[in-house]
Amino acid sequence: MPTLRHTLLLLAALSTAASASAEDGWVALFDGKTLDGWTQRNGTATYEVVDGTIKGTTKEGSPNSFLCTDKDYANFEIEFDVKVDDALNSGCQIRSTTTPVHVEGADPKKGPKGDRLNGPQCEIEASPGQAGYIYGEATGLGWLSPEPNSKDPAVNQHSLMKNGDWNHFRIVANGATIKSYINGTEVADLTNEAIFKSHPKGTIGLQVHGIKPGTGPYSVQWKDIRIKELP
Repeated sequence: MPTLRHTLLLLAALSTAASASAEDGWVALFDGKTLDGWTQRNGTATYEVVDGTIKGTTKEGSPNSFLCTDKDYANFEIEFDVKVDDALNSGCQIRSTTTPVHVEGADPKKGPKGDRLNGPQCEIEASPGQAGYIYGEATGLGWLSPEPNSKDPAVNQHSLMKNGDWNHFRIVANGATIKSYINGTEVADLTNEAIFKSHPKGTIGLQVHGIKPGTGPYSVQWKDIRIKELP
C-alpha cells in the first residue's frame, strides 16, 4: 500500500509534468472522455468516444464527414496516433474552412460548394498508399503533394503505415510549408503559396470518408491528439 509520502511525491510529479507540458506550448485537443471543443461538419458518419479514443464510423450513403475543432489555427505543429481499417480512406484536415474560396489553378467545377469543408488534408490510409501526402480537399486542386501524381509506384506510394495498428502522425504547418511524418519518417515536404494564400488559417478536421454502397461499416480511431501553436 502506498504511503502518504509516496502519494505526495506522485502528485508532485504529475503536477510538474503538466506544468512542463503547458510551458513548452503543447495543448491537448482531446481529453479522452468527451468531444468538448469539437463539432461535426458535413456528413452523417458517427463520432463517439470509445476507450479513450475518438472513433469515427462510416454510414452508408453519407458523403465525407468531418469532426472539427471549434478553434481555428494558423501556424502549428500537431501530433496524434491513428488506427484505420484497411478498407477505409481517412485524413486530417488543417487550416480548413466551410467558406467557399477561390484557389489559383483550381477547377471551378471541383471546388467547394456551399458549406462543404475545404482545405489541405494529410492523407490517412493503409499501406501501400499515399498516407501522409497532402491533398486539396474540395479545393479543385487534387493532390498538392507532387508524389501521388507520379505514375511510378516507387514514387507515388509507400508502406510506412502499420496496417491494423496504431500509427503516429506529426504535421507541421508553418507559413506556406507543410511537412508530415509517419512513425518518425518524413513523408511530405510541401511548399505551396496558392493554398497558403487561400487557407492561411482554419480548423483541424478528422475525416471519415464516404463509402461505396454495400460496403462497410468501417472505422478509424484517433488518440493522444495535441497541438502547439507556432509564432
